[in-house]
Amino acid sequence: MAEYTYEDLKNHTVTQLREIAKGLESEEVRGYSTMHKEDLVQAICRALGLDARVHHEVVGVDKKSIKKRIRELKKKRDEVLAAGEGKLLKPILRKIHHLKRKIHKATV
Repeated sequence: MAEYTYEDLKNHTVTQLREIAKGLESEEVRGYSTMHKEDLVQAICRALGLDARVHHEVVGVDKKSIKKRIRELKKKRDEVLAAGEGKLLKPILRKIHHLKRKIHKATV
């Protein structure tokens, strides 16, 4: 049996997926001939023990350092909240938001 990934299976046609399911002897793919494509892909992934999620990749930024900076800002936010200094809170929250957006925009 060929090695498959979630992306490979998602790009197959329903007919091809049914052929793959026919070769599997698993309770997960029982009734494969009447399943819709997305259900069939999920069932085959469960039968093969594959991770059935789309994995995104961050390109062009150093995600690790940005996440570290966010954690530092969250600690500072908690300190400001504990001290009751509301005027210092908004710039910290804006910076956290900006850094999260930076990661989100770099996600492919």
